[in-house]
Amino acid sequence: MFYTNSGRNILLTSIFILLLSTVLLGCTNASDKASTSKNETNENMLTIAWPRDVGTMNPHVYNPSQLFAQSMVFEPLVSYKDGGELKPHLAESWDISADGKEYTFHLRQNVKFSDGSSFNAGIVKKNFDTILNNIKIHSWLGFLSKIASTEVIDEHTFKMTLTEAYYPTIQELAVVRPVRFLGEAGFPEDGDTSKGVVESVGTGPWVLDEYKADEYAIFKRNEHYWGELPEVEKIQVKVIPDAETRVLAFEKGELDLIYGEGVISLDAFKQLESTDKYETSISEPVATRQLVMNTTREQLSDERVRQALHYGFNKEAMVKGITSGLEEAAEFILPTNLPYTSDIDVKSIDYGVKKAEALLDEAGWILPKGTTVREKDGQLLEIEMMYDSADSIQKTMAETLQSEWAAIGVKLNIVGVELAVQVQRFKDNEFDINFFSNYGAPYDPHTFINIVAKEGFGFNEAISAYPNKAELLQQIALVPQTTDEAERQKLYTSILTSLQEQGAIVPISYIKKTAIYQKDVTNFNFSANRDENPFTGMSIEQ
Repeated sequence: MFYTNSGRNILLTSIFILLLSTVLLGCTNASDKASTSKNETNENMLTIAWPRDVGTMNPHVYNPSQLFAQSMVFEPLVSYKDGGELKPHLAESWDISADGKEYTFHLRQNVKFSDGSSFNAGIVKKNFDTILNNIKIHSWLGFLSKIASTEVIDEHTFKMTLTEAYYPTIQELAVVRPVRFLGEAGFPEDGDTSKGVVESVGTGPWVLDEYKADEYAIFKRNEHYWGELPEVEKIQVKVIPDAETRVLAFEKGELDLIYGEGVISLDAFKQLESTDKYETSISEPVATRQLVMNTTREQLSDERVRQALHYGFNKEAMVKGITSGLEEAAEFILPTNLPYTSDIDVKSIDYGVKKAEALLDEAGWILPKGTTVREKDGQLLEIEMMYDSADSIQKTMAETLQSEWAAIGVKLNIVGVELAVQVQRFKDNEFDINFFSNYGAPYDPHTFINIVAKEGFGFNEAISAYPNKAELLQQIALVPQTTDEAERQKLYTSILTSLQEQGAIVPISYIKKTAIYQKDVTNFNFSANRDENPFTGMSIEQ
């Protein structure tokens, strides 16, 4: 800090003010500097907040890298669009052999990476081979473990041969990671990108320009981009872990946009929306919030008990009250905007205490006079529900269910655990009832039914009491190999209907993304792919 004497003249005072301004500017952190620069120069830059660092810009790795950021820099062969339509992207077209094993991709020509190097079949093969060298960490993506060979036919033709037919191959090529493409300059000498990349060279519309870990990242337009250039010149991502701080920054005008799932609380979203100072958007359903009941537990092995629990709570009122009406009560275990889900026809279960009580009586769970918990053969109808302790919606829903099920004579013990514990207990079959949500686009429905069939994940155990479990598992195994579209639809309809009707998987609500943005931000649209960024078509009125 500087001090001046009262006798100093105007010139010295002016010098002092100049020096003070310089010092204060130098003391601001990099994040503030970027924000100030935008405000002073009216720079065509969109500023958003994210709860965590964007991570390394490496298309072949997972956490802590953020999916939306990876999708800004790296692109797929195929894009997932509304309604599950799969459209050409870096591949202009593709041919699939009659036996479903050979995929030949005709690549888009005149595509450049951000460093000006060419995108071609050779670099596609190099990326695939690098991924396959680390297949253990990528084995969750079904088609990768079925690749028998990759081949460069010519500069713009790439061929991939599978060991067996696997219909979701094209759909899985639309995921954000790990099947997106790094330029030659990004590969380390040993070619193993699992340990890091040299440069984040992609073909996408954005390039990482400035970065300070856990503070901010600034992406600029890729001037070599083969498609239509974004309207905005830069995207600034400020790392703000605390949700309330994100909201305050938005209200002060330091942010142009907050979007995503859980990035802002539903209460805060509704409050900001009510002011009419901002624009808002709510996405189509991206996933279904579910209850999974473990039918290996004696109390839940009877379908009548599972159905009684479903009848025994007011789903419409619970979802509307807890989500402020932003989510809607779910009728189906998967959103019907996903492929192969529109033909599902299941009996609607409406709230009905008397129906719930009748089913429990029929199942032999009787409520003795003067007691509050039903009994059968000396055993209480006592069940534990596990929820993510950091998820306020799960917690409030668990508390609501505890109260409503008490009214039909069911004692529900609710236990909040850390997310990692919740996932592990689910896999280890150490649960009675658990919250879950499906993966959404572009993964489902095939990824969802695959985990239902997979032992040691929770779902396989949850449906153990289904009398047609063996038939269900056979159908699930058959789906990926089915090359006939009509037969595939028939299988999905049968599988999804049976899974829901027998009550081990109870749909609760459809999860949606929210976005709130300043009035000068235009052309905001959610991507059909749950993990993609929404920035390319957006603009800011100058």
